[in-house]
Amino acid sequence: MASNKKLMIMAGDGIGQEVMTATLKVADWLSKHRSISFDVTEGLVGGAAYDAHGTPLKDETLADAMAADATLFGAVGGPQYDDLPFELKPERGLLTLRKEMDLFANLRPAMVFPALVSASTLKPEIVSGLNIMIVRELTGGVYFAEPRGRTTDEDGTVRAFDTNMYTPPEIERIGRVAFDLARKRDGKLTSVEKSNVMHSGILWREVMTALHKAEGEGVEMSHMYADNCAMQLVRAPKQFDVLVTDNLFGDILSDTAAMLTGSLGMLPSASLGAVDATTGKRHALYEPVHGSAPDIAGKGLANPLAEVLSFSMLLRYSFDQGDDADLIEKAVEKSLEGELRTGDIMADGFTATGTDGMIDQVIRSLDELSR
Repeated sequence: MASNKKLMIMAGDGIGQEVMTATLKVADWLSKHRSISFDVTEGLVGGAAYDAHGTPLKDETLADAMAADATLFGAVGGPQYDDLPFELKPERGLLTLRKEMDLFANLRPAMVFPALVSASTLKPEIVSGLNIMIVRELTGGVYFAEPRGRTTDEDGTVRAFDTNMYTPPEIERIGRVAFDLARKRDGKLTSVEKSNVMHSGILWREVMTALHKAEGEGVEMSHMYADNCAMQLVRAPKQFDVLVTDNLFGDILSDTAAMLTGSLGMLPSASLGAVDATTGKRHALYEPVHGSAPDIAGKGLANPLAEVLSFSMLLRYSFDQGDDADLIEKAVEKSLEGELRTGDIMADGFTATGTDGMIDQVIRSLDELSR
């Protein structure tokens, strides 16, 4: 590579620091064996930023993330911040990053590694070979649209309200991302909404139908109500390839799909912005799905594999290093066949380990695969 890539590291709270430290060992391995180097900048976010600066995200940290080629994120939140005002909660730091960087496309793969088929609560024949991608619109809908808030009536009745609102351009751009991904996979796309009861769902279906007619060559698209989709994900998940849906339903359905794999500790995600037509650059943030897990934070027990796989997605989607991304994913798969397992994926016949032991097993797998 002609020059180092600018990588922003935001470990955050809870187990975020532990899994980030472990994943940077993989980055170090790449710099030694694959001639890939990064200029790393670190920034505080979430509760860590609040503790240091009284805000979940400083403007300077946001600017650094905007200037980076990609951002690798850990997790935010913890019970010690539950009583903070809404605008100061750790999660506002992450939501601000998503909004200001315009990270409208959230990619959440749900893949069952062969060694973890038995870790799922579903029957092996239901989840064996599962490999689906959920594409979630991330900067619109009920989490951001206005009006939203709380009011109190004269009689003391409290009313809390949020608005689920979308425009055709917002739906079209996430639809195009989903079409592109479907073409690179099995060519099958399911668009998910609630057009039977929601005006926003009616618009979503109308826009996706028109977009498919105009730009959906090579993609077979079907529509499904969100509640039925949730049921189908646990009944027959392998009927799906790529799913595209709005912010709220994507949040729920991606966590449903996550548990098909047996552990949130195995699931990465990518949040992508639009590609700049002039520079070819896009803002992007990569993070594990598992959250800050305050119950095990600081104990060295966290599974680092979701963060490692998020780093793999970073290499693939931001740096066009598909071969290196493939190598990391193969190393993760190989490491799962080793003797060590963290608690979330423990099974009979394996030896319990923590974050360090699991990442060391990944490094050994990388060494073996690269010989």
